[in-house]
Amino acid sequence: MPTIDAVVSSPINRTFRVDQIAGMFDLKLELKATAEFHVEVPGQEEEWQIGAIVGPSGSGKSTVARHAFGDALVGPDPWPADQAVVDGFGEQSIKTITHALTAVGFSSPPSWVKSYPVLSNGEKFRCDLARALLSDRPLVAYDEFTSVVDRTVAKIGSAAVSKAVRRGNIARRFVAVTCHYDILEWLEPDWVLDMASGRLARGRLRRPRIEIAIQPVSRGEWAMFRRHHYLNTSLSSASQCFLATIEGEPVAFSAWIFAQTRATRAGDQTYREHRTVVLPDFQGVGIGNRVSEFCASFFVGRGGSAVSTTSHPGMIHYRAASPLWNMKRLGMVSPTGKSGKYAMRGGLSPKECSSTGRVTGGFAYVGPPMAQDRVKELTAGFCEVRAARKLRRKVTACPSRGKA
Repeated sequence: MPTIDAVVSSPINRTFRVDQIAGMFDLKLELKATAEFHVEVPGQEEEWQIGAIVGPSGSGKSTVARHAFGDALVGPDPWPADQAVVDGFGEQSIKTITHALTAVGFSSPPSWVKSYPVLSNGEKFRCDLARALLSDRPLVAYDEFTSVVDRTVAKIGSAAVSKAVRRGNIARRFVAVTCHYDILEWLEPDWVLDMASGRLARGRLRRPRIEIAIQPVSRGEWAMFRRHHYLNTSLSSASQCFLATIEGEPVAFSAWIFAQTRATRAGDQTYREHRTVVLPDFQGVGIGNRVSEFCASFFVGRGGSAVSTTSHPGMIHYRAASPLWNMKRLGMVSPTGKSGKYAMRGGLSPKECSSTGRVTGGFAYVGPPMAQDRVKELTAGFCEVRAARKLRRKVTACPSRGKA
């Protein structure tokens, strides 16, 4: 285990004002202001994937990280202001770029084609992180980690990075250098160097559980999510819609519609995933997949079946490996409805599975059905939503007469 002995000194220029300050506060002026740091960090030959150097401002985090990791210490770099985000990664392939953006929780294709200055602070943070992780270094130490984003984005972003590194989606060791202690349990580091005490703690922390509440809602809730979807923003009038919240805050939306496919027998009820969107601040920790599985289990619990087609690479990769989904097809559908690069694998027709010209994956939900008491509760919720919608239509259609 290497020991870092870092000495930082700054010359003091003696001026009249400097001497005034020294006299007012009884400061002991020397020719140089010196700070020394003597700490231990894990060696790169040891077994670990994620580390963290944390401490208050001025505690020497960056100094120690620079002595320990050298050129591997990076931070945000300037982006071209007149180019799309995906054009700011040098010679990397588009597949590599989108894979890295998705891995750090920036999974919004509409924002990938925007320029960096118009993005939110949370989106900028994830772009900076993705570009740093695409370097050719085996280790990346990121300075001022989560310093410019709100704490919700910081925690979810930390969890996304941890997930990407530990699953091998990002083949790098990662060290976060930060003044925020609240992200540690979300980052789940294998070791933490606390510069406030100078102590090195080992042992992986565990991320808190994310409790998601899902309920039936009207189509009006789509307005909050529509601009973040990678397809057009229209929503079928026949949609059955679900809203996911965390501690009362909306985070995801999913809409499903009835679909009659060639594989459907007479009398079967097959529902297809129509739109599922997770707000950017909450992407990267699997919320979208969990919401989709919840909705699919509801329709299966009602005695029907659930299918879904997506062109999102992250969702395709997850479902292809999940025992809850059975892949029916993977490939590009031609304008004639015939399969493109990949052959059809049966089950769903091209029109049901894909939009022309995009590589998509078609899946059928094969997981367990929802418990019947929960199915009845959600069904009653949908009945209330429909009743409220009919009441609003009736009130709108009736002209007002006299005083209210």
